[in-house]
Amino acid sequence: MTTIETQLILPLEKVGINDIEKVGGKNASLGEMIQHLSARGVQIPGGFVVTVEAYEYFIAYNQLDSKIKSIVAGLDADNIQSLQFCGDAVRELIESGDFPDDLANEIEHAYTLLSQKHGQDNTDVAVRSSATAEDLPDASFAGQQETFLNVNGAADLLHTIKKCFASLFTDRAISYRHSFGYDHFLVKLSVCVQKMVRSDLAAAGVAFSIDTESGFKDAVIINGSYGLGEMVVQGAVSPDEFIVFKPALKKGFSPIIEKKMGVKNRKMVYSKIAGERVTIVPVDAADENRFCLSNTAILQLATWVVAIEEYYSTIKGQWCPMDVEWAVDGITNQLFIVQARPETIHSRREASTVKEYIIEDKNREKKIIAKGIAVGDKIASGKVRMIHNLAKEEIQHYVFERGDVLVTDMTDPDWEPIMKKAAAIITNKGGRTCHAAIVAREMGVPAIVGCGNATKLLQEGIMVTASCAEGEVGYIYSGAIPFHEEIHDLSKLPAIKTPVLLNVASPDMAFHFAHLQAKGIGLAREEFIINNYIKVHPMALLKHESLGDEALTKTINHAARGYANGEAFFIEKLSQGVAKIGAAFYPNKVIVRFSDFKSNEYYNLPGGHHFEPHEENPMIGWRGASRYYSKEYKEAFGMECKAIRKVREEMGLDNVIVMIPFCRTPKELLAVYDVMKEYGLERGKNGLEVYIMAELPSNVLLADVFAKHIDGFSIGSNDLTQLTLGLDRDSALVAHLYDERNEAVKAMISLLIKAAKAAKIKVGICGQGPSDFPDFAQFLVEEGIDTISVTPDAYFKTVNAIAKINGVA
Repeated sequence: MTTIETQLILPLEKVGINDIEKVGGKNASLGEMIQHLSARGVQIPGGFVVTVEAYEYFIAYNQLDSKIKSIVAGLDADNIQSLQFCGDAVRELIESGDFPDDLANEIEHAYTLLSQKHGQDNTDVAVRSSATAEDLPDASFAGQQETFLNVNGAADLLHTIKKCFASLFTDRAISYRHSFGYDHFLVKLSVCVQKMVRSDLAAAGVAFSIDTESGFKDAVIINGSYGLGEMVVQGAVSPDEFIVFKPALKKGFSPIIEKKMGVKNRKMVYSKIAGERVTIVPVDAADENRFCLSNTAILQLATWVVAIEEYYSTIKGQWCPMDVEWAVDGITNQLFIVQARPETIHSRREASTVKEYIIEDKNREKKIIAKGIAVGDKIASGKVRMIHNLAKEEIQHYVFERGDVLVTDMTDPDWEPIMKKAAAIITNKGGRTCHAAIVAREMGVPAIVGCGNATKLLQEGIMVTASCAEGEVGYIYSGAIPFHEEIHDLSKLPAIKTPVLLNVASPDMAFHFAHLQAKGIGLAREEFIINNYIKVHPMALLKHESLGDEALTKTINHAARGYANGEAFFIEKLSQGVAKIGAAFYPNKVIVRFSDFKSNEYYNLPGGHHFEPHEENPMIGWRGASRYYSKEYKEAFGMECKAIRKVREEMGLDNVIVMIPFCRTPKELLAVYDVMKEYGLERGKNGLEVYIMAELPSNVLLADVFAKHIDGFSIGSNDLTQLTLGLDRDSALVAHLYDERNEAVKAMISLLIKAAKAAKIKVGICGQGPSDFPDFAQFLVEEGIDTISVTPDAYFKTVNAIAKINGVA
């Protein structure tokens, strides 16, 4: 026998997507990619398939069919003890069976040929189960059957294949099929034997061609950690996360729009102990503080994920987002794709309907017990039930009722029978692409993973509320926090003539707002990114080594781990935050306001006291434009310019434009332009537009002069109101006088709009007024404003208010 192509054994490259009934979903997908995506550079480890026919031959040879049916007939799928008894009994039957001689011989021969191909007598292989009801568009069946790594030698391989056959009846697989209404005996199993990728010496993980939380279509989400990929899939570590913007990637740019460092303190590697395939070991401290993938590898992987999505979308005749597993071989340093399946949650979601979960408790911050990574966007309350493991001797002591909140260290597919009863799931470990997170989304259960110490902070039996509706951070609150749902039908929004844009502060929320029909971003505040993601005074990042402040240096070194220095850290984090907002609304314009911290706000950042003066009234002091050209802050502003340039020129997000706040005079504007040019950012170059924030009476009174040097005005009604009325908007004593609808303020706005029209440049508004008062938005429309930008929660009411006076018939 010189080949391995029989009815029982097939080369992996000879199977394809039309062979699911013969080789299962996983094998069909791998073979399809080898055949059709290798030409695009996508690398899949080679191997062979033990077919469904071989599985059926094994079952028949050992006369197991009727015995298995008899055991399963007595199953109570909602009872964990019954599941465990049934699963154990069926798996023991299968694992005790014998291979027919001809089947065993064919498997051994195929293994010999695979080993010879790699120049070895007994090559190490991965043995993966592949079921016929797997990786389907309506249910992922992810992780329901077993995978075995570092299998070596023919005897070990045969033993492992039997374990794969038996894994068709893992407790979780039985429960999962029951939940989705699949007949246990219509699902068959095939096995893939692949050359191992030595990611135990490098890194591995998962990637999605869609944002798994918001359903945003134009991003590749990559999670990874050191060692074999099971640690990421299981949620045993909090992985590094990378986001790549697909449209710019396709144009040849390098759009890594987010990099988040995880907690990678452990990794799974080959075991040196006889009889033990893998083991878990600590990660070197230096590696913990480095990203597990280089930028080059991130972009290569994202390119492959896009190619896989495009291919499957073509053959299926509709958009098909993909869930991919990847690994880097530490010996060859080559990247491989080891699995790919359709994503099954957001691809089925109704795009025209938006459901919001809104917490009603305004004082909820005081009730936060723990926080982690939000999975999904729902809110749920229930009693805490702490379960540490599912061992038979332990599980019998737990009482888990439907509607309880599951709290544990980490979940894996074995927990599925409990997960489907839970109101919410809370874990110490895991990332948002771990298996538990995928299953939680599929079940529609809110989950908060990677909390670190939830099992210590929460107590058995207490009532808690798990909220995944507040961005990427999930919060666990004490007690049952009141909330309500709001459902918006985008298809029923009225058409209007005046475009409505959004004010978005947090990059974490940008993808969630992308599905709205907003025409871009009217205000993205840099100071939010600096305060929440960089968390250090910009000048301190540049000068900390000369300050002699050891505590500050330690803080900065920790914050900037994975980056060359403080400046690189600032530029990368700011550019990524800006780029994520820019990507969410691409190709619509996204107006990014340069930083506008006041001295008292900057003072509170780590290192701020070294650089900030004491001012009696910071609100009208050293802020906005006056900082940018001052010798005391110019270098920090230079980092902002470099970040914007990176966003536009390296990441390809040329829809991002900039806005200068609190610019008192035209002379000051030109001074800012000189500094921008010095740092490589020039109005008009590569299409860069520059707006100023019209928030001072001088901006209005000298609008015709300012207009000669800018591309547009954006009215900052907050400061314009306080400076027109001569009151401090931070003072409670005069708060009753603060009103954007005051006739004096409206007169100033009217003058500015007329001046902008006369100069033939754009004028919009990004202040709070129209968000709070629909009648104020109507006033602006009547005055002829070009755009109105509001907070996301005010989007629907603003559109409806505008439609009453300038709706499109």
